[in-house]
Amino acid sequence: MNGAPDDPTQDDDSTTGGGEGWSEDMELAPAHPGDRPGPDSDDRDGERLQKVLARAGVGSRRVCEDMIEAGRISVNGAVVQVQGMRVDPARDRIAVDGVRIEIRDDRVTYAMNKPPGVITAMSDDRARACVGDMVGDLAKGLVHVGRLDQDTEGLLLLTNDGELAHRLAHPSYEVRKTYLAQVSGSVPRDLARRLRAGVELEDGPVKVDSFRVVDTHAGQSVVEVVLHEGRKHIVRRLLAHVGLPVSRLTRTAVGPIQLQRMRSGSIRRLSKEELGTLQELVGL
Repeated sequence: MNGAPDDPTQDDDSTTGGGEGWSEDMELAPAHPGDRPGPDSDDRDGERLQKVLARAGVGSRRVCEDMIEAGRISVNGAVVQVQGMRVDPARDRIAVDGVRIEIRDDRVTYAMNKPPGVITAMSDDRARACVGDMVGDLAKGLVHVGRLDQDTEGLLLLTNDGELAHRLAHPSYEVRKTYLAQVSGSVPRDLARRLRAGVELEDGPVKVDSFRVVDTHAGQSVVEVVLHEGRKHIVRRLLAHVGLPVSRLTRTAVGPIQLQRMRSGSIRRLSKEELGTLQELVGL
């Protein structure tokens, strides 16, 4: 199986290969006469949709025109009916085949496979290994989305989009997180039902979205827990409460973003398709 706050005791909550997006290094079409502003043009009217799509790597200008003609492009929820529509990349929501795409170049989101022993913080005054050391100068203004405790490994999202980070972490958006836990002991047959119904912890009730046994061998089990709770040490405390102490814990997904085969310590930029799916999930 395969990040924690300034306090290394903070846990895995808050709140991948992921889906395939459009190529970011796709050759863009050359300038088109229709894209050049005329003498009376006003930049406040926005940019031509084809040009914005091409810059985002969706395809060449001609390909984007064909996609518009086929009804595959929508702006702010409405299918685009005419060529040459102007949009504001900073405000308008553009989707391809129903999947929103990120068209602003100044906002980036990454997935990290946080190793155990690393705290989820961008810096640490006690010189402990932290996420900020691993990120370096990858992008300006990156913050981690939620936390993983020092001993928990797996998927951690990092972004410089403040609103996206807030919504992914806020409990009201109920973003599901998926964990694999290695536990000691046998798993009772009725445990999934009990956990879905909810159990009482010292700080209140908690229930999971789903629970299943992945593997059992030599007195050890691997279980998958899906929940949208954000309380401290919630997965470890929950499993310990039902008699299954955790020896290893890995977060494998945040919403639709999957850890999959990322190497421990590796970082990758989310595809435009993945990012669009995340934004749709939290209403952006």
